[in-house]
Amino acid sequence: MTLRAILFDKDGTFVDFDKTWGPAAFRVMSQMAGGDRAKIERLMAVSHYDEALLRFRPTSPLVAGSSGDYGPLWAEAIGVPFSSAVTNEMDRLFIQEGIVALAPIGDPVAVMDDMKARGYVLGVVTNDSENGARHQTAALKIDHHFDYIVGWDSGHGRKPGAGQITAFLDAYQMKPHEVALVGDSLHDMHAARAAGIVAVGVTSGPLVPEGFADHADIVLASIMELGGWLDGLPKA
Repeated sequence: MTLRAILFDKDGTFVDFDKTWGPAAFRVMSQMAGGDRAKIERLMAVSHYDEALLRFRPTSPLVAGSSGDYGPLWAEAIGVPFSSAVTNEMDRLFIQEGIVALAPIGDPVAVMDDMKARGYVLGVVTNDSENGARHQTAALKIDHHFDYIVGWDSGHGRKPGAGQITAFLDAYQMKPHEVALVGDSLHDMHAARAAGIVAVGVTSGPLVPEGFADHADIVLASIMELGGWLDGLPKA
């Protein structure tokens, strides 16, 4: 196997989902609800959010989805028609609050330094907004390593669809077997499979899906094990 590029999911892969989005989401919900306690409670209910623990339950649509997926639920919860204005405001607030609580998984700087030193083209494919991904990678001081960053709103669809990945393959003229996707969710593994690329699962997300290993080519504990896995691959 000769890889030329590695694509990364963001949340649960190099951003700690619970530590970052648990506290951030409560502040976002409070602002979307205008401080109205009844609306906040409806938002928490549809989001499967545990206020006492400041974290999402594993069943939450926010764990792997985008604001385009759960936006209609939030709009209904606060009593407004669903529209792009709703998702735009949600994304704006998530960018703002996601920086305040941002917590990495392991040492993303060391990992991305290593990947670049090995000569890989690197990318981020996330169901967060593209601006959200750009802000967080900049805050983690790894943005300069990424040649390609796309979100759910970048025009290539969202995972588990393959569009974000096939757009990368087209842009960089690579074959599927030359590219790997590292991610923590079944959405990531399904997207990788749909695009025909190598599926690298990590168990550093908010939950390990049932049967996760069955959908991945390899499962690692976190991105911190990525270098060791690459070292063990057969040389071309």
